[in-house]
Amino acid sequence: MQRLRVHQLDTIPVICRPQHLVPFSRLGPYRQQLFDRVAYGDDEWFESWAHEAALVPMADEPLLRWRQQDMANGHWSGRGDPDYVEAVHHELLTRGPLLAAELLDAGVREGIEHAWGGRSQGQLALRKLFAVGRAGSRRVGNFARQYDVIERIVPPQILATPTPTREDAQRQLVQQAAAAIGVGTCDDLADYYRLRTKDAQPRIAELIEDGVLEKVKVEGWHKPAYRHTATRLARRLDASAVLSPFDPVVWYRPRCERLFDFFYRIEIYVPEAKRQYGYYVLPYLQGERIVGRVDVKADRKASELQVKGAWHEAHADPEAVAHGMATELMALAQFQKLDGVILWPKGNLATALASYV
Repeated sequence: MQRLRVHQLDTIPVICRPQHLVPFSRLGPYRQQLFDRVAYGDDEWFESWAHEAALVPMADEPLLRWRQQDMANGHWSGRGDPDYVEAVHHELLTRGPLLAAELLDAGVREGIEHAWGGRSQGQLALRKLFAVGRAGSRRVGNFARQYDVIERIVPPQILATPTPTREDAQRQLVQQAAAAIGVGTCDDLADYYRLRTKDAQPRIAELIEDGVLEKVKVEGWHKPAYRHTATRLARRLDASAVLSPFDPVVWYRPRCERLFDFFYRIEIYVPEAKRQYGYYVLPYLQGERIVGRVDVKADRKASELQVKGAWHEAHADPEAVAHGMATELMALAQFQKLDGVILWPKGNLATALASYV
């Protein structure tokens, strides 16, 4: 978790929560309760807008204050009745922590559509307080968001840390992004914390001058790349893993295509008739390349991992892909405490995969 520093959150539990799948891809089966304990029980991590809604180390809270200020002055400044927002904040202070439904006056549902989707006035007020850094949240029950004032989420010694300048904060974020991904273009480094490219460019130049980054050329890339000087250069990669759509190795799709010559899109919002592969398709990494993809779903009632389709890339050996993917799918079923793996006869890998599952 510390090596990645950003763990994107999502509510879609097709297999498990996406944040639980990323460590599985990298480490194999582990106790999910360990992730949740570190994320929500030890005051070491907190939720913030980093790369979308994400868990980040508590120590990084000062580095994100500039974004909260931007939210206060920009996108969120005119959202909702200010007096109502203040009343919700006071209620958190006196009654918190609270779910949105537990507000004394949750308000009516907003009829407009915006970045948050349709929400009640209470939810909008809480999310505004969260976005501008006056409230924080923890996950309780079935991943419900429970809000509290930020002073009861972030330890006082962190809140007392002087706020760095925007430039200093963004320089540290770029450095952390480079350490996490190893080598990337300016766009790659900027995307990790959702910085604007024009803000990342001067920070990269400063980090090069400081000897933290170095400019490199990557074969096949048309833009300059930058390497963190502490990055280890592996002689080879023996990975075998099904990847979460929210894993940093694939979450920025242009980088995924550049690294692996692999076109990947999540099709959960695509109408079923128009989907090319399926609802929840995971890339399969083998060695140094992404060699296949698999559409999977955990059926808790039947206690089975359903493989609704499996494909290999044109360059890959189907038998090698099937053997490796089958091993990972059975491990994934074990990780989710499911009794077995069930295959659908869909995709150009389905027949070969059936020989190993």
